[in-house]
This record gives sequence, structure tokens and C-alpha cells, in this order.
Amino acid sequence: MSSVAVEQAKAESLPLIRDSEIEQLLRDYATPLFRAAGLKPEAVQVYIINSATINAFVAGGQRVFVHTGLLTESATPNEVIGVLAHETGHIAGGHLSRMQRQLDKASTAAIVGMLVGAATMIGAGLAGQGQLAQGGSGLMMGGQSLAQRNLLSYARAQESAADQAAVRYLNATRQSARGMIELFEKLSNQALASSVPVDPYVLSHPMPLDRVRNLEANARKSPYFDAEDSPALKARHAMVQAKLMGFLTSPQRVYQRYPTSDKSAPARYARAIAAFRTGDLRSALAEIDALQKEQPSNPYFWELRGQALLESGRVKDAVPALQKAVSLMPDEGLVRIMLAQAMLATNEAQLVEPAVQQLQRAKRYETDSSQLHAQLAIAYARRNNIPMADLETAEAALIGGDIDLAKQKAKRALSAFKRGTPEWVRANDILNVKKDDD
Repeated sequence: MSSVAVEQAKAESLPLIRDSEIEQLLRDYATPLFRAAGLKPEAVQVYIINSATINAFVAGGQRVFVHTGLLTESATPNEVIGVLAHETGHIAGGHLSRMQRQLDKASTAAIVGMLVGAATMIGAGLAGQGQLAQGGSGLMMGGQSLAQRNLLSYARAQESAADQAAVRYLNATRQSARGMIELFEKLSNQALASSVPVDPYVLSHPMPLDRVRNLEANARKSPYFDAEDSPALKARHAMVQAKLMGFLTSPQRVYQRYPTSDKSAPARYARAIAAFRTGDLRSALAEIDALQKEQPSNPYFWELRGQALLESGRVKDAVPALQKAVSLMPDEGLVRIMLAQAMLATNEAQLVEPAVQQLQRAKRYETDSSQLHAQLAIAYARRNNIPMADLETAEAALIGGDIDLAKQKAKRALSAFKRGTPEWVRANDILNVKKDDD
């Protein structure tokens, strides 16, 4: 398991990024906004999507999805905070459930035609492909035009309402809406670069310039419009950008953005990640050493050291580094899973029980991690507890979407458990899971 692990979220079919540092930063950005909106922060989940586009959206209840492009391309933390405030407005306003009622009023054919047509037209328009954009418009007009326009008009009203709610939440937390405006201006400029005229009434969002103008008029009334992000927050934001660059782009791009002449902490962070990813552990450790000399209690540097050693095959050396990371952030399940993985990879019998303990602790925070169950399966197999190993393999397969393997392992485990025990119930539940084609 890597510090930045790309997993497939089966429910949404979106590639998700898992990373303790990035998730904590987003929680710190979003929690005050959730509270200002009257939401329980622990009830709202924030996910990171591996996509270079500048975007964020709400789906499936109280879940916010943030694209990596929003993080890497944002100039300040305030830009990301502004977008999160907007998405919080959607959740607090109940827009998802209300939109579903609006969708129920439109026919299936109209909805499908609208969504396919909108995706074709807008995507082609931003790419400057005029003929394709016109084709998309034709697809939309081929559906039930009145139903489509009513639905999209409702969506535009939601976006405007979310903008105004965002300003209220930012005011309540004494933060500026300037970042949100600046980000929308960037998106507006992208739209203006398209040579294809777009009918504002067939867009689900208000036209960018109108949106910026309306938002700015309201935001400038705030006494916090000129408020700045703290230096500490800016520093954390820069480190997250460097981490994403290091893990998700080529080493060439990393060194272009962070040349060796740049001795800043983000530059060394990105170069350390790029180095160990290309097999240059020596250079990676040298960069990490320099970082840790300045910040010896930074848990993410210890996590990175442990990951670099683990993925370079030096598993015994990885264990103490990851133990230090766990001691510095005991509530982060991802780091405990990595520590357990390193312990099991040593093949030392005395580390099997400590690995299980780490994984059981991680379960408090990571309820849907296939990696956690896979590592537990290894640990139970080392204990020669084959039924539990089968059950954990079934859990991992179920989360990973392999229903056939999950049922096969659950069936084998079921016969070994006493009827009615928690283990029996878990295995039986897996056996009763239905596939999409059932």
C-alpha cells in the first residue's frame, strides 16, 4: 500500500486517491464550513479523485469529491476552501434529493438525451471542436426540450443558491470569498477560450462571467474579503501540491517544476518521492534526511521514509520509521495498515501478532479498505487460522468487486464457524450479496 494509493471506487467507478496528509488537509479546510452550515463534520466524507481537471462535486448523500487538479492548480488554500464552501451549500441545501425529484418529473429518454448531449457539447466546446459541439446540441434538442430546459434551469438555481450559501459560510468562519471568485475567473477564461457559442439556458451552471459578477457583488460586502490564509496553511498546501506532483506525474515534470537548485521543503519533498519511485533510494533518503533535520516531528516525513524503504525492499528498516509515524498520528488508519504490511513482509513470526493489532486498530478508521482485509488474511494464514484467512480474503474480494471469489472464500469459511457467531454472520452476508446481473 503506497502513501498515495490509487484505488477503484466501485460504487462511483472513479479512481480515488488515498493519502493521510492530503485527507487531513481537506478535513481541516472543510470542517469549519460544515459546522457553519449546521452539518456534522464526521457525517460528511471528502474523497479525492485522480483527475487533472479543476473540479469538485457532491454525489450520493453527504459526500464531496475533489479532483487532484483543483489542488495542484489552486494558487492558494482559499481557492480550494471556496469550492468546498460551495459544495457544502449543495449538501446543506438538500439539492441532491431535490434534484432527484426534478429528475423523476422528466422522462427517461429526456434525461439520457440531455446528459449525453450536454457532455458531448460542453466537452467539445472547451476543446474547440465546433462540429462535435453542434452535434451534441442536436442530441439535446432531439430529446424533450422543454423538460430538459426546466431541469437545467432548476440546476442553475441550485448553483446560484450554493454560491450565496458559500459566502455565508466563509463569513461565519472569517474567511474570504476572494479565492472562490479567482478560481471561477480561471474557469471563465477557459470557457472564453472556446470558439463555440454556448446557449446559457442549456447549461446546468450559470454562465461563468455572470456567475463571477453576481458572486463578487455579494462577496465584496464581507468584512473578511481581504482576509489572507495563514502562512502555516499556505505551507501545508504547497507540500500537498508537491506530494501530488511527485506521485502522479513523471520525474521529468517533477524536476522541471522543482529543479535541484530549489532547496524549499516542497521541492525536496517532490524530488524525494520522484527519486524512490524511479529506484533511486539513496537520493530519496538524502532528501528526506534534509527535511527531517528541519522538522523531526513531521509524521508525513516518517511515513514517506517508511514507504520508500518498504517499496525498495528494505522492509526491516521500514518498520521503525512507520512505527514512529504511527506514534505521531495514532488516529490514521492508512499508516497502521502500511506498518502492518511491513511487519508481515519481514516474515518474522514475532511480528505477526503486532501486525494483527495494528490492523485491528486501523479498522476503527478504515472500514472499507481491501488492503486492510488482504493483510489480515496474510496474518491469519501465518497463524494457521485458515477459516479467518478465507473470511478476510472474501472481505477484500468483495470490496474489490470480485463477487465470485468473495462468495467462494466465504462459503469455505462458513462451515468452520459456529452458526450465529459474528464470523458466521459476516460470511453468510457475503454469500447473500447479489451481483449486478443477478
